[in-house]
Amino acid sequence: MHLVSVMQRGVWAVLLWPNLLTVSIPLDCREEAGGLSRCPSISQEKLLDRVIQHAELIYRVSEESCSLYEEMFIPLPLQFHRNQAGYSCITRTLPIPSSKNEIQQISDKWLLHSVLMLVQSWIEPLVYLQTSLGRYDAAPDMLLNKTKWVSEKLISLEQGVVVLIKKMLDEGILTINHSEQSLFQYDVQPEMLESVMRDYTSLSCFKKDAHKMEAFLKLLKCRQTDKYNCS
Repeated sequence: MHLVSVMQRGVWAVLLWPNLLTVSIPLDCREEAGGLSRCPSISQEKLLDRVIQHAELIYRVSEESCSLYEEMFIPLPLQFHRNQAGYSCITRTLPIPSSKNEIQQISDKWLLHSVLMLVQSWIEPLVYLQTSLGRYDAAPDMLLNKTKWVSEKLISLEQGVVVLIKKMLDEGILTINHSEQSLFQYDVQPEMLESVMRDYTSLSCFKKDAHKMEAFLKLLKCRQTDKYNCS
């Protein structure tokens, strides 16, 4: 597959890049001298709202990135090939609830820790994805900017969830060592087609996990306000 010619078919998508880089909701407590780790004045409810808004934006941009990547690099036969070739998501081994019944039964504590595990598991892979996309011939700035934006905002989301756990649960934080959690091994200079398919898998899997983060946080919000009517 000649990447330059394939990319030319997706030039129209440049016009679809929304002005999300300037509308993100800050999670840090800038009025506090101690920074994010202290935040005593912000209410739990307000912090949860900010975290949810952050997760919503991350999911929206991940959807747009995945759709744009498909349009520019992945013809339908290769989309089918990805589904049949055994590509799997890097978070498949994490103890994250998947069925609706499981999600409804887990505690608020485990909802928050599930979000934190998902967030921390993607920080390093998204950094690698930026490097990988940078090797493409004439990779459009729009796609690179989306990936960089999501990577940066994911770190902000991690910080917000950590503070939320401290406020809501008053306990230590479940952490994952990014360098030791080798959920996914990367080649230094992979074959181009393999790299394209692998990056597509990463984008698709992150989109799914970003949706889970948003859904878990919204369920938590619902439980805080009307725990008997949350679905």
